Amino acid sequence: MPNTTILASTSKYRGALLSRICQDFAQEAPICDETPLQEEIPAALAQRLARGKAQSISTQHPNSVVIGSDQVASLAGKILGKPGNHATAVAQLSDCSGRNVDFYTAVCIQREVDGTELLHTDHTRVCFKTLSAELIENYLQAEKPYDCAGSFKSEGLGVVLFDHIDSNDPTGLIGLPLIWVADALMSCDVKLLCSQ
Repeated sequence: MPNTTILASTSKYRGALLSRICQDFAQEAPICDETPLQEEIPAALAQRLARGKAQSISTQHPNSVVIGSDQVASLAGKILGKPGNHATAVAQLSDCSGRNVDFYTAVCIQREVDGTELLHTDHTRVCFKTLSAELIENYLQAEKPYDCAGSFKSEGLGVVLFDHIDSNDPTGLIGLPLIWVADALMSCDVKLLCSQ
């Protein structure tokens, strides 16, 4: 098996992000139980899932550099999942109105053949405006972000919902913190677009 880079995710968002810095990679669906453990804090859950996703692919492709990632959103310690439907998205955004939501985006890079494992967790705090029912409804009808944790897309119209964002890496909120990922991949001798 050749030395390749594999994103352990079928997410179009993560794939689009990784393609900004690296075009030569594959995407594979990881097998990982995403059920939170009892009393598991959001950052620990994100880290465990990122590692589990990377491991599920790296055992099949031991010579490859495998990138696993997971994001957990937390409102006052309560985990916010992907809404899946309109009613849940309305409820989530109503709960977020005027409050801060913490997003923990963990990344694990593994290469089984040499025991490489690099782990990082990006923390982004999104400070929401006070949201009217009309703004929430108009936003959801326009963007339909039902597959996004927190019920918004920060790379799209979701920015109209925010007062401000506290972040070290704006791509972390979208789902893959590229500043860290770029350095980690270069340390694994993965060629990036600017290094070819």
